[in-house]
Amino acid sequence: MSTTAALTRGGRAEAWAGRAFVAPALLLIAVFFLFPVLAGFLLSLTDFDLYGVADPSAVRVVGAANYAALLRSSVFWRAFANTLVFVVVGGPLTVGAALGTAVLVSARATRLRGLFRTLLFAPVVATLVAVAVVWRYLYHPRFGFLNELLGLVGIEPVNWLGEPKTAMLAIILLAVWKNFGFSMVIFVAALQAIPEHLYEAARIDGANAWQQFRRITVPLLGPTFLFVGVTTAIGYFQLFSEPYVLTSGTGGPLDATLSVVLHMYKEGFRWWNIGYAASVAFVLFAVILVFTLLQLRLRPRGER
Repeated sequence: MSTTAALTRGGRAEAWAGRAFVAPALLLIAVFFLFPVLAGFLLSLTDFDLYGVADPSAVRVVGAANYAALLRSSVFWRAFANTLVFVVVGGPLTVGAALGTAVLVSARATRLRGLFRTLLFAPVVATLVAVAVVWRYLYHPRFGFLNELLGLVGIEPVNWLGEPKTAMLAIILLAVWKNFGFSMVIFVAALQAIPEHLYEAARIDGANAWQQFRRITVPLLGPTFLFVGVTTAIGYFQLFSEPYVLTSGTGGPLDATLSVVLHMYKEGFRWWNIGYAASVAFVLFAVILVFTLLQLRLRPRGER
């Protein structure tokens, strides 16, 4: 056998071995991801509901009727507007809090860095139900800690979760506190990757701390900002747990904190309009996809 034929045969054997190694993982992805997505899309084209669970033969194909009803629904548009507020307000607050704390815990003058990182990351892994119980007491209209602080400066107690204007702010504050620790860890890792000699050269040139941060730290964190921004925005588009636990699943008051995912949950698992809920999921998927592509498109040229 010639050398070329032997190499060709060996390459084919390696290719088949590679396929054999990745086949189980691809099979799991297909079973637990691709098939459920396809099934969800097919459900969105039907009127599948509680009666369909009992008798699948009663399910009818309605085509795009669910999507048409969705776009005519004032409740959906209210939920969508609320979700945009969560993304536009909560997203930057989360990224800003994560960057600020990452800079502080990475500073040379900071003692016990590991302890502070652990404490700041703890809300991410804390059980949200337990956290929500504590925050509900903080927001209590009569005995809450926040209202006690406001009383010290002569401000009347605020019904944080009972007024539409303050309920949204209350949800955002909880979400920022709960989620910024994850992005903080990513920023800490990115800050540690910045070469120290750049800061030394800047100090020799007379740059102060703010100028070093603005001219060195921020530009070099560009790819990290992109990743954190995209993942944070996706997380706020899918916000569900915070409004669910603080409003007992209602999204109130007056749908002021109703998110798209909470609306989908109520339609699918409270009213059993499963086909309609599936259409909500795919509309949200399309919105997230467009928003992510816009963020990737608008990033600076140097990061492409």
